[in-house]
Amino acid sequence: MKIKNLVVLGATGSIGDSTFEVVRGNRERLNVVGIAGKKNYRKLAAIAGEFDVKHVAIFDESAFAEADKSGLFSGKKLYRGLEGLMEISVLPEADTVVAAVVGTAALKPTLAAIDAGKDIALANKELLVMAGKFVMGGAEKNGVKILPLDSEHNAIFQCLNGERKKDIAKLLITASGGMFRDYTPEQMLTITPEQALKHPNWNMGPKVTIDSSTLANKGLEVIEAKWLFGVGPDKIQVVVQKESLVHSMVQFVDGSIIAHMSPPSMTFAISHSLLYPERGNMVRAPLDFTNPVVMNFMPPDTKRFPCLRHAFDALKAGGTATAVFNASNEVAVENFIAGRLPWIKIADVIAKTLESAGATDPQTLDDVLAADAEARAKAREAVLSMS
Repeated sequence: MKIKNLVVLGATGSIGDSTFEVVRGNRERLNVVGIAGKKNYRKLAAIAGEFDVKHVAIFDESAFAEADKSGLFSGKKLYRGLEGLMEISVLPEADTVVAAVVGTAALKPTLAAIDAGKDIALANKELLVMAGKFVMGGAEKNGVKILPLDSEHNAIFQCLNGERKKDIAKLLITASGGMFRDYTPEQMLTITPEQALKHPNWNMGPKVTIDSSTLANKGLEVIEAKWLFGVGPDKIQVVVQKESLVHSMVQFVDGSIIAHMSPPSMTFAISHSLLYPERGNMVRAPLDFTNPVVMNFMPPDTKRFPCLRHAFDALKAGGTATAVFNASNEVAVENFIAGRLPWIKIADVIAKTLESAGATDPQTLDDVLAADAEARAKAREAVLSMS
C-alpha cells in the first residue's frame, strides 16, 4: 500500500487528536501534509513539528497574525482564514482530506477538495445535513470516496461491506442516550452547561457533547445516514445502547442483523476510514471477552428528547429543512452555553424555527447558505421570546 497523504481540517479538536493517534500507530502508511485549526496556533505548531507538516492554515485572523510573528512556524507555509482552508484542502500532494472542522466553515473547503478529486474522511456533520445534495453529487461526479469518520456511520459502512443495497431492511443507529437519559422531566428543568458537558462514555468537543445530551446529535446522524447510504427515513431507526460498545447495526430483509463493536474510542473508526480498504495497526486495546461484558438496548424516549423527533421531521420534509434543523440547534446550544436559554428549551427553539422557516429545494450552495442565515435569525428571535 502506498503512503496516504492527509490534510487534517480541525487538527486541534478531539477528532484531530484521535487522527494523530492513528497516524502515530501507522507512520509507514499515513503521512500528514497539511493541518488547519481555528486559533490554537501553539498546538498547530506542536503538531507540525511532530509530523513535519509543511502547510498550516489558521482560520482566525488575529490568531494568524500572532502565529505569523511567533517564530513557531519557521520553514512552514502559513495560510489565513477561509481562503487558507480552501487552499490547504486542494494541495496537489494530498490524497485524503479529514473534514473535522465543527460548523459551516468546512463547507466550501470540503467541496473544493471534492472538486480537486480528494477523498474525504468525513467527521463534520453539517456538511451532509446542510448540503448533502451537493457533497454527494460532487463526490459522484468526481469519482471520490466519502469515508465516514463518525463511529456510527463507519460501523454501518463496515456492516454493509459486500452486501446489496436492496437487501437492507433497516439501519440501526445506536446512541448512548447521553448523560440525562435517566433524568425525570423535573430534573431536566435545572440542567446546567457544566452538567451537559460531562458525557458518560465519550471524550468529545463541547458542541457534540451537548448535542448528545439532547439527542440532537443523533438526529444529525440520522440525516447524514440518508445521504451516505441512500435510504429513506423509514429505513432508519435509533436504538439506545447505553455502554457505547455497539456502534451501529444493519438489519437485512431476511431478519439477520450485523453489528459493529469496539470500545468507545474514535480511533477505531478513524483507522478504518484512513486506511480503507486495508486494516491498520491496532492503536487501542479491543474489547476483552475474557471478562464479563454487559450491553443494554432500548428505544429512545422522544417525548423527553424531542430533538430526535424534530430531526426525523426535517428529514421527511426534505430540501433546506435539515439545514434549518442544524442552524436552529446551533443557535440554541450557543445560547444555552451562554446562560440565556434553559436546556429544556433547546428543542422548542428548533421546533419553532422549523415551523416558521419552511423548506425549499436548494438549487445552489448559496440557496443553502441563505436558508441557514434565515434560520439562524428566526432561531435568535425564538430564543429571545423564551428567555
